[in-house]
Amino acid sequence: MSSSLPASRNAVIDCAKGLACAAIVWHHLAFYGPMADVVEPLLPALIEWLDQDARMAVQLFLVLAGYLAAASLAPAGLARHSEVLPQIARRFVRLVVPLAVALVLAVLISALVRPWFDHASMSGAPTLFQLLAHALLLQGIVGEESLSAGVWYVAIDFQLFALTALLFAAGRRWFGSEAGASARPTPGQVVVVLLAAASLWGFNRDADFDNWAVYFFGAYGLGMMAFWAVRAARPWAWSALMAALLGVALWLEWRTRIALAGSAALALVAVMRSPRLYSVPGPARLQQLGQMSYSVFLVHFPVCLLVNAVVTWFWPDSLAINLVGLWAAFALSLATGRLLYQRVERHMPSWQDALRWQASLVGTGMLMTWITAWT
Repeated sequence: MSSSLPASRNAVIDCAKGLACAAIVWHHLAFYGPMADVVEPLLPALIEWLDQDARMAVQLFLVLAGYLAAASLAPAGLARHSEVLPQIARRFVRLVVPLAVALVLAVLISALVRPWFDHASMSGAPTLFQLLAHALLLQGIVGEESLSAGVWYVAIDFQLFALTALLFAAGRRWFGSEAGASARPTPGQVVVVLLAAASLWGFNRDADFDNWAVYFFGAYGLGMMAFWAVRAARPWAWSALMAALLGVALWLEWRTRIALAGSAALALVAVMRSPRLYSVPGPARLQQLGQMSYSVFLVHFPVCLLVNAVVTWFWPDSLAINLVGLWAAFALSLATGRLLYQRVERHMPSWQDALRWQASLVGTGMLMTWITAWT
């Protein structure tokens, strides 16, 4: 059965990513305001849900990222590639090139609206160290304020991928590169299970670790196990293991985000094991949103910031216009994300592209800081 199953992604995965992306955009619109603050008396329950609960859609991103990482790095539980550093380097470049473009936009829009939009969602003028930390995906580790919402996830995604790639490369080096005929888990798979258990049962219960991959590896590891369950001849063993890890984690401490991640991983196994379900094309627009979800995720905050600033400046108390403004911000976020996806993300970037855009980010940030200081 494993040979007939999809190796990595399909319309179901793209649609799931599209839903999660839309939820995150609306969460930030509700969380940061101020347009949502004006609309809240009209739709109090919806705004409260978007503000408090929609953010947990990031757990779906983590599970799907783990699923796709297993498909790319170790579909049979052993490393596909003999050289790990090029894999990590390519991942870094693919992440940071569109990120740098989005952060240049964020720095420019923040500088534009800062003089006349006094709101808690505004960040201060960036420092050189802050810009360099973002360029290296280290801003959370070194304690620098993020220049845009969601940048933390990009850093965590890279950490998770690099950790997983190194783990399986070590397994390939120590235990060989052939899976053999045994149905038993490989050493790399065993380490993934143990690390996921440590995360779910320990690290994820301590917020001091939330700038490190180990805090999120529980959801990521469940996604990896979901992939191996889909590919296995007897998926019940992997599913039972996932359920056991999840049950113990929730018994130790109930966390809705972990319950959601575990449920999503188990549902993914059920869907991807069913030919009738995984072949469903899904809504085309939602699938397209899933394909460009990373770009939308990167650029939506500065776009929403600009719309919030304009609407608040001209129509601060108009319920109708603030409601329209929320939808306009969402639509413009999708349109800008689509442009970033088509022009940047979908192309294979090089180290030259990465260095050029990183230099553009640092240069733009410092220029805006100097302009702010002189005005």
